[in-house]
Amino acid sequence: MSRIKEFNLPDLGEGLTEGEILAWLVKVGDVIELNQPIVEVETAKAAVEIPAKWAGQVQAIFHPEGTTVEVGTPIIAIDTDPGAGPIEESTTGAPASALPTPSAASLAAVEVAPTEGAVEPGLIGGPAPGGRTAVLVGYGPRTTAAKRRPRKGGVPAQASAAPVQAAPAPVAPAPVAPAAPAPVSPAPGANGNGRAGGLVLAKPPVRKLAKDLGVDLATLTGSGPLGSITREDVQRAASGTPAPAEPLTVTAAATAAASFGADREQRIPVKGVRKLTAENMSRSAFTAPHVTEFLTVDVTRAMKALDRLRERREWRDVRVSPLLLVAKAVLLAVKRHPMVNSTWAGDEIVVKDYVNLGIAAATERGLIVPNIKDAGRLSLRELADAMTDLVQTAKAGKTSPADMSGGTLTITNVGVFGVDTGTPILPPGESAILAFGAVREMPWVHKGKVKPRQVTTLGLSFDHRIIDGELGSKFLRDIGDFLADPEAALLAWT
Repeated sequence: MSRIKEFNLPDLGEGLTEGEILAWLVKVGDVIELNQPIVEVETAKAAVEIPAKWAGQVQAIFHPEGTTVEVGTPIIAIDTDPGAGPIEESTTGAPASALPTPSAASLAAVEVAPTEGAVEPGLIGGPAPGGRTAVLVGYGPRTTAAKRRPRKGGVPAQASAAPVQAAPAPVAPAPVAPAAPAPVSPAPGANGNGRAGGLVLAKPPVRKLAKDLGVDLATLTGSGPLGSITREDVQRAASGTPAPAEPLTVTAAATAAASFGADREQRIPVKGVRKLTAENMSRSAFTAPHVTEFLTVDVTRAMKALDRLRERREWRDVRVSPLLLVAKAVLLAVKRHPMVNSTWAGDEIVVKDYVNLGIAAATERGLIVPNIKDAGRLSLRELADAMTDLVQTAKAGKTSPADMSGGTLTITNVGVFGVDTGTPILPPGESAILAFGAVREMPWVHKGKVKPRQVTTLGLSFDHRIIDGELGSKFLRDIGDFLADPEAALLAWT
């Protein structure tokens, strides 16, 4: 069996065909262990770390950072027995380290990893609510206590578009002048053992860079989108260079203006989350006949119930927001109207007895919709914890493809942006989506008198092939009734 193995880019989620290499976490010559993260890849659904399928020494890296690679394409070669002596020469007589092309022919006696999806050791995945979920190799229980090999001085991965750079064999047959690597910026790894900086916004590679350079993210002022910490912010702090006198105003317009060319135009590649979102929304909008209904609700009692909940000892460390009650209202309304939680399958309607509740989240990578699996079985406290974990994971850029697959019903909280409501487009395969608007103090007729009350507007879009006007109206009405008096609804409905 060959000792040199090529690792192909795996299928990182249902329907994904490509991924962009964000950062190499290893470099040519590194000795790596089984399940050690070797590369961070961004797909149309998430940014994920890919673990090593074999232990050994990195022999070659085939694609530099920033390259979009198709699923099934070799991305790295690993010598699984580096202590066995020099690598055999190829049939052309040239040593593997000197071959010019990054392909299977570039290394002698190379073994390529099996096609992703085949049954093999280390590949786990199986039925789950909503269908099969592909799981990355190495994400199961570890058999050894693997530790990441630290890189000396933060040396970047050798990501160059030049010929493949291979690790030197233990006994070199003849000195070969190495090609000078193209200058590249440091390629930090992903977040290590914890999230440095707490709630500070920063991508995992930036957190790793800060950790390597000994920079405390909490002391920095971010210049990236939404005030996030960028790589330049960390490098500036490490070198002692003062930050700009005027902090950047982080808006989409300001970010775009900095990229305009001489023709005063900007061209943004459509890829990743934006590409997948565009494809899904176009397919949904022109496939499912959408209907949207609106309901304005007095939620004063709901806001008071949240205040009482926060005062309870067991809830003092729990994030409690109006969205929690909206989610609970949706889950209880589904029990009363199960047809809302279904999928149009051509010649049949698939009604589901489980609710994988999607919560739309705005992140630096764009809008993503991770979902809470089987949310209908959770208690109110378990639901609160699950929503907190979901949001924190999304903001940290660590949402996995599995967390964004299999959704059955979605809530989009447009109120956090000060918007009253909207007409949301259905995620593909779902029959309903609820827009939760801003909660505002408004004049409202209460017990025959006009008083200031806490009011919000709900917008429910649904697939009219499955949900007719009567069903959609009853579903939305029940959600509104719960939010108008959640304590009474909990007693009456559960």
